[in-house]
Amino acid sequence: MTTTDATKDATPPAHTFHPSHYAQLTPHKPAYTMADSGEVVTYRQLDERSNQFAHLLRSVGLKAGDHIAVMLENHARFFEVCWGAQRAGIIFTAISTRLKLTEAAYIIENCAAQLLVTSQALPSLAQGLLPLMPKVQTRLMVGGAVNAAVVTGYESLEARLALQPTTPITDQTAGGDMLYSSGTTGKPKGVFLPPDSPDFAAGNSLTTICSTYFGFVPSTVYLSPAPLYHAAPMRFCMNAMRLGASVVIMEHFEPEAFLAQLQKHQATHTQLVPTMFVRMLKLAPEVRATYDVSSLKFAIHAAAPCPVPIKAQMIAWWGPVIWEYYAGTEGNGMTLVRSPEWLTHQGTVGKAVIGKLKICGVFGEELPAREIGNIFFAEGRPFEYHNDAAKTTESQNAQGWTTLGDVGYVDEEGYLYLTDRKSYMIISGGVNIYPQEIENLLVTHPKVLDVAVLGVPSEDLGEAVKAVVEPRNMSEAGPALEAELIAFCREHLADFKCPRSVDFTPELPRHPTGKLYKRLLRDKYWAGHSSHLV
Repeated sequence: MTTTDATKDATPPAHTFHPSHYAQLTPHKPAYTMADSGEVVTYRQLDERSNQFAHLLRSVGLKAGDHIAVMLENHARFFEVCWGAQRAGIIFTAISTRLKLTEAAYIIENCAAQLLVTSQALPSLAQGLLPLMPKVQTRLMVGGAVNAAVVTGYESLEARLALQPTTPITDQTAGGDMLYSSGTTGKPKGVFLPPDSPDFAAGNSLTTICSTYFGFVPSTVYLSPAPLYHAAPMRFCMNAMRLGASVVIMEHFEPEAFLAQLQKHQATHTQLVPTMFVRMLKLAPEVRATYDVSSLKFAIHAAAPCPVPIKAQMIAWWGPVIWEYYAGTEGNGMTLVRSPEWLTHQGTVGKAVIGKLKICGVFGEELPAREIGNIFFAEGRPFEYHNDAAKTTESQNAQGWTTLGDVGYVDEEGYLYLTDRKSYMIISGGVNIYPQEIENLLVTHPKVLDVAVLGVPSEDLGEAVKAVVEPRNMSEAGPALEAELIAFCREHLADFKCPRSVDFTPELPRHPTGKLYKRLLRDKYWAGHSSHLV
C-alpha cells in the first residue's frame, strides 16, 4: 500500500488521537482498504463521511449518550458509521450478522437503540426485525437504493448522508462502543466502557498499548481478517486509525487469501485467533512457502487458548513477531507477552500492562505465586454491565478489583497462566459460546429430559460444541434424534452456537440439589487432551 502523502512516524499529541487529525495531515492516504473489492476510503473521505453521519444523527434527534445499533458485515461503510457515532457522543452497539432474528432483536431492544444501520446483504433478517424493534425510529440500509421488492421499512444510508454537510457538528464529544458479551444465564450482557475523556479526539488505554507496545505508527499497515462486530477487531482497527495507520479489511478469512493479502499490502501488523493459525499451518508446506511474510513486525493473537505446539510452529515460521494478550470485552485489564518471553515461559499469557494482577481464593484472600485461584485486576479500567447492576457487582470484590470469572495462577516473575474458564464457556474458533443458552433451548424439545452442553477437543476450532442429552425415551437415542436436535437448534440460534454433535446418556450426573457436575462429563472428553495453555 502506498500514498503520495509524506508521513512521519511520530505519535501525535494526546488531543489528536483521531482520524480527523490525519484528514488534515495526510488527506489522500488510505485509512482503510477492503481486501476483496479493493475499495479505498481515504482519511479525508472517512472524516467527511463520519461528519455527515454525525449530522444525520443530530437531524433525527439523537444527542450525546443516546444509543444506536450497527448490524453490518465487513463493509466499507462500517467505520464511517462508527466514527460518526463516536464524534457525536453516541453509544454504538455492533451486532453479529450471524445471529438469529430473536437474538438480534433482544440486543437491539436491550441496548435501547433508536437507530439501526444494517445491510442489503441481510434482507430476511432486516425485514423480520421490523415488528420486533418498535423503539427504533430510524432504520438505514447500506448498499445504495433500497430495493422495495426485497425489503421495506428502510431508507438508503447513502441517500440520507448525501443531504448532510461534510463539516463537523458543533457539539462534538466522545462516544464509544457498548458490545455484548453473553452471561452464564444465556442472555447477552452489554458492556459499556466510558470514554476516558469527553474530548472526542482523545485516545484511550488501548491507544497507548497500540502505540507503546505494538508500535503502531503512521507507516503501519494493519491487516484485519476477523469480523468487525467483535471487540478486538473493531477496537484495534479504530486505534490504528487513531494513530494514522492504514488498515486492510478482509471481508472473510481464508488461510491462503490471508497470506496473499499480507504479501500484497506488505502488512506490518495483524491480529488473529489460534484457529487461524491452525488453518494456515494445515496448508501444504509448498503453498506456505509461496508467500513472503517478512514484512510482519507484529502478529497479535488472543480470544482463545493457543496450543503450545501450534504457537511454537508459528514462531518458527514467522519469527519472534508473535505477541499474545489476555483481556476481555470488559476492558478491565490486560496482560501481554512477546515471543522471546513466551518461549521461556511456555503457556503464559503474559504480565499485566493494564491493571495489576491479583489471584484470590474462594474467600477473597490474595494467594501467593503458583496457587490457583480467581483472576482479578486491581487498578484497571472501570466498566459496567448495561442494565444489570447485580452482574456488575458480582464482577467486583470487596477491594474493588474486577474479574472476568477466569481461573489461573501467577508465577514468581508475574506471568499469568490460565487454568480454567468462566462457567465452562466454550471458545470455538476464537468465538465465545455460552452453554446455558443452548441448554435452555434444548431442554424445551419434547424428546429431551435433561441436557448439558460443553466444549470438546477440536483440532480445527480448539473446541467444538457438544450436547450430552438425557432423552425422555432412551430407545430413541441415535443418529435420527441427533440430527433432529441439531436442526432444532439451528432454527433458533446462530449456527456457530449449535452443537456439532450430540451424545446420549441414560442419566446426567446431578447433585440432589439439582447442580450439574459438568466437570465429570467434561473430563471424559478431555482425557488425553489439554484444554489449557500450559
